[in-house]
Amino acid sequence: MERVVGDYSAFVVDARHHSAWDVLEQEGASDLTRLVDELRAQSARCAAIMEKYRALNLLDGRTETAGYFDNIESGIEVEFGTFRLTSSSKVLLVGSGSFPMTPLYIAKRTGAAVVGVDIDEEAVELGRRVVKTLGSDLDIRLERSSLEDLAFTGEASHIIFSSTVSVKYALLDSIHPLTRDDVVVAIRYGDHLKSLFNYPMEDVDPRKWKAVEQVLRPEHIFDVALYVKA
Repeated sequence: MERVVGDYSAFVVDARHHSAWDVLEQEGASDLTRLVDELRAQSARCAAIMEKYRALNLLDGRTETAGYFDNIESGIEVEFGTFRLTSSSKVLLVGSGSFPMTPLYIAKRTGAAVVGVDIDEEAVELGRRVVKTLGSDLDIRLERSSLEDLAFTGEASHIIFSSTVSVKYALLDSIHPLTRDDVVVAIRYGDHLKSLFNYPMEDVDPRKWKAVEQVLRPEHIFDVALYVKA
């Protein structure tokens, strides 16, 4: 699975395939949307399974990584573009997964407080064990909670939505009244060919949110759209 997903992620970021994708979109192939939805769902499921095995391997003393994880980790540092994180930042990650790479990276590099949420109870438990192993001294908390019920939602200065969270834009809309006026939201997404692995960008309610920056990274598996309150 690691080999297949690694090859698949390499295919998605290969610029040589963009023209073929453009032809498919222009032709309006009747099955294209359905096939993309199916592939995206399967790749997201595989990535979640791989994260669980990566966590279990770490906990058993094995630390090998796959190309997919290397690609994700190499893109985290520039995620917020001009909205830099500092030690006083409070970061909320939606879709933290079993191997919470983003919380660990942010907390280690900046000293910021990070809270991750996930709907998968097993992923949260594995994630907590990974954090205890790799960053017990870091200010990281993982929860299985809705954003509406999480007090930290109203405290966060920065919020990140993982690219494989299918309802991320619906969640963005619903948390608007709960968040700080100065909150910065980073939504990981993938359009065009990258939509084979990531849920694409959507329109937002202009009365609530304003897109202020796009961090486009052709060599990475997802891009990032940054939003502030309108």
